[in-house]
Amino acid sequence: MNNNINILQTDILSNNWYILKKVTYEYRMKDGSVQVQQREAYDRGNGAAILLYNTNQQTIILTRQFRLPTYINGNETGMLIEVCAGLLDADNPEDCIRRETEEETGYKVSEVKKVYEVYMSPGSVTEKLYLFIAAYEPQMKINDGGGLEHEQENIEVLELPFEKAFQMIPTGEIQDAKTIMLLQYLRLNSIL
Repeated sequence: MNNNINILQTDILSNNWYILKKVTYEYRMKDGSVQVQQREAYDRGNGAAILLYNTNQQTIILTRQFRLPTYINGNETGMLIEVCAGLLDADNPEDCIRRETEEETGYKVSEVKKVYEVYMSPGSVTEKLYLFIAAYEPQMKINDGGGLEHEQENIEVLELPFEKAFQMIPTGEIQDAKTIMLLQYLRLNSIL
């Protein structure tokens, strides 16, 4: 633990969808003085995301779905193109992403490769994301995907040429950070 931090109080502001905490703590500055600070942190658990790719076809699998926070922040349709992702719940990251891949995209993958562990918004969200890639073949498609109805998911599965998807970053058609990171990983590592 960090000896420069002493948590004084934690208040739960919301425990509706996930947990929003207000934390009051003492923070020892470089000069040795101690300041009392307050921050809010949104705890939604950790997650995993995956980019499926096919080297022979030079294609990838992405999803498109409505994301309320983007709509509130100016995305006119609220629709976001992104890689398949989900919360770990009680699973380890590898099991989670295999399950989410099948639920959201309809592809059953067994071999996954972890490429990053990242905090996407560390100033306010506790979530750590485990980012994966996996090869896919057409015969691995076992259902239509689209997510789970009881989770109110309505996901469109997109199979796109890698180059087209990569060009959707500078045009703003792809604005999701985890998706951009995984597309760049494929490019930087000469996978596609």
